[in-house]
Amino acid sequence: MRYARDKAMVALILAFFACMWFGWAQEMPPSSWRQPLLAGAIVSLIILLLGALAVWQLWSSGSVFGTPEASRRYGFIVRVETVITAVGSAAIFFSGRSDYLAPWICLVVGVHMWPVASVLHSPSFLALGGVLIVVSVFAVVMSQHADVAASAITGAGVGSALVCFAGANAALALRARG
Repeated sequence: MRYARDKAMVALILAFFACMWFGWAQEMPPSSWRQPLLAGAIVSLIILLLGALAVWQLWSSGSVFGTPEASRRYGFIVRVETVITAVGSAAIFFSGRSDYLAPWICLVVGVHMWPVASVLHSPSFLALGGVLIVVSVFAVVMSQHADVAASAITGAGVGSALVCFAGANAALALRARG
């Protein structure tokens, strides 16, 4: 990623979603997961605040979204992701398998990271997308063989991946601002 402000915004956004995923993981986790999930959510909020501070301080600097083309491409990607997520979620819900909503959404978000990588000029989003796809598949398989909800496995895995990625981007943004 070329621009420090974009790194800061990525940190803010991904930390927000990490916190949400750690919250979703609270649906039915093993009792031993409760404190680590809470800790993950708290760390996510701290990174979110650091990202917000960096965004504020870097607001007048450059951004990949300074070009209308990047904004259009990103908007298109998000709209497609939203439609696919909604249609798939409805199908899963009406099939009576709502326990697979979290892995489905994780899968779609993981795939969505790949075109986002090209918009942000950040190959690391390819790796993040791959990790999220693996988490979604792992959650479905493990929930069938263990007494752990797919949402708990998915939320813990996605929250962990996102908070790590957000933390790295926050560190890069804060270092770039001086």
